[in-house]
Amino acid sequence: MNRMIAFTLSALISGAVLAEQNIVDHNKLLMDHGYGHMMDMEGGMVMGQNKDRLPAGCEKISEEKQFTVHAGRQYAKKYPGTIFGFDQHEWRVKPCAKVTVEFINEDKVRHQWMMHGLPKNLYNQGMFHLEITGPAKVTGTFIAPSEDKTYLVHCDIAQHMEKGMKGQLVVGKGSTTFPSIPGISDPVIADNYDSTTAGPTVNIISTGSEMNGQESINIGQVLSGTVISLILTPLLIWFYRNHVTVANIRWFGFKSLELAVRVGKRTARFIMAIIKMAVPDRTKAS
Repeated sequence: MNRMIAFTLSALISGAVLAEQNIVDHNKLLMDHGYGHMMDMEGGMVMGQNKDRLPAGCEKISEEKQFTVHAGRQYAKKYPGTIFGFDQHEWRVKPCAKVTVEFINEDKVRHQWMMHGLPKNLYNQGMFHLEITGPAKVTGTFIAPSEDKTYLVHCDIAQHMEKGMKGQLVVGKGSTTFPSIPGISDPVIADNYDSTTAGPTVNIISTGSEMNGQESINIGQVLSGTVISLILTPLLIWFYRNHVTVANIRWFGFKSLELAVRVGKRTARFIMAIIKMAVPDRTKAS
């Protein structure tokens, strides 16, 4: 009875939140591009849509399952270290089940509900994929394979899975449990948010005497740099006005070119001398 009351209250709250956010329904906007790929001009996407093609080993549809998956920041609050989340992180179906997923993105960023490892002869790249920029929703359907297996579900937007958007779809008895799924499995690398077990802090604030010494050194450096610049600046201006002329620039360029030619000639003579020393004179030998 308590569970029914909690579920009813949750549904009412979710409905109120969705109504307040004005969730956009993209299902009527999707255009079929063939091979189970559906998109619209507003960013909604369904990849791997399959409503009637049975996977190998399936003689008929075993059951029809419908899931409504919510995605958003609010679902990460109860999992420390996460930023985004699904309202649920595990879904169970029978082998050969026809599964329809309504994906509701409540954030004003892009999210995905992406599943990997499906048969590639039915699903391009072995994926079933729902994607939408919120607040909006999109719906897709696929048929689960016939064997007992656990499939990875996640959001493939950069760092979204690492920050909480990871789950699994269990077909039949499943095969394994993926790590680091919030509320389902232990993380591969556990974060520690207990301040009482933290290591010793590093004192990066200097004492008063050290600060005064550092300030005096810095002030001395600033003053010396200012004096040098005040002396050198007039000298540089005088040199530029009296010596930097077009004739001097041409003379400097000509002398530089002349020097480069001399160095090149001497380098060539040196290389030729080394070659003569290394290669024997065949005329003398004959």
